[in-house]
Amino acid sequence: MTEASTTATKSKTPNHIAFPFGWPNFEVPNFGSPTMQVPEAFREIAEKSVAHAKDNCEKAKAVAEEATTHLKNIYTTAAKGVADYNLKVIEIARTNANAALEYTDDLLGVKSLSEFIELSTAHARRQFEAMTAQTKELTELAQKVTTDTAARGWRYGDAKAFNKVT
Repeated sequence: MTEASTTATKSKTPNHIAFPFGWPNFEVPNFGSPTMQVPEAFREIAEKSVAHAKDNCEKAKAVAEEATTHLKNIYTTAAKGVADYNLKVIEIARTNANAALEYTDDLLGVKSLSEFIELSTAHARRQFEAMTAQTKELTELAQKVTTDTAARGWRYGDAKAFNKVT
């Protein structure tokens, strides 16, 4: 070892202090105070209270675990419903885009103003009917998702688990 590394090593080691009269006593001194004994009745009450608190804690833990499981089920139902709803919106958007492309293609073949008006009127009627049907489908799907999610919540709403903690 070099001289610089040995001095660095020596400086990191603690210096031990020697006490002239031995190690100090860090205990709290007892100045002859009388010891106090707890009556048996108080001891029993304390033990019962501790046992009751432990029991309630275990019941609360069981209820919390059950509620967590229930919330996971509700969330799963809601997430599936939202995914179904979003898929329906995408399907509707695709259908509407196809209808717009078909309408544009039909417009390219128009030769007169009357044919343009007839084509535009027919397209508007079809789009209005499609929009009405699509809105109805989305409304029904939204109601189904809401009903299914709420049903999962109400099924648990009888609070059977919460009655365990009393």
